Amino acid sequence: MLRFLVASSLLIGTLASCAPTTSADQFVTVKPVLIKVSEPAIRGGSLTIQGRYLGGSIGGRVRLGATETGEGGYVFPASAVQTWTDSEIVLTIPDDAPLGGSWLFVDVGGKQSTGLPYSVRQ
Repeated sequence: MLRFLVASSLLIGTLASCAPTTSADQFVTVKPVLIKVSEPAIRGGSLTIQGRYLGGSIGGRVRLGATETGEGGYVFPASAVQTWTDSEIVLTIPDDAPLGGSWLFVDVGGKQSTGLPYSVRQ
């Protein structure tokens, strides 16, 4: 019986060490992937980004107006974030966001997402 309890305890400890853990954004090891963005909106409207591995608002940023390769662009201020989860970001488009079509990217823990085209309407 004692051998059974010791073996069970070792097995549980081994399984627990393999369980996924929540980590801070600075330890992101997977490239964020953008899947879908909401329809074009006006300044002051809402922008919804759906994806995978989007991390959280701490250490994350959303860029609009970047080139197709993700260079440059307008960084949304933290105050524009309504909600941010690992699979969805909802933002208010600020009054100084660039108008017209461009590329949208999310950066999390130093990793740049795939890009999607997006435009802010007048």
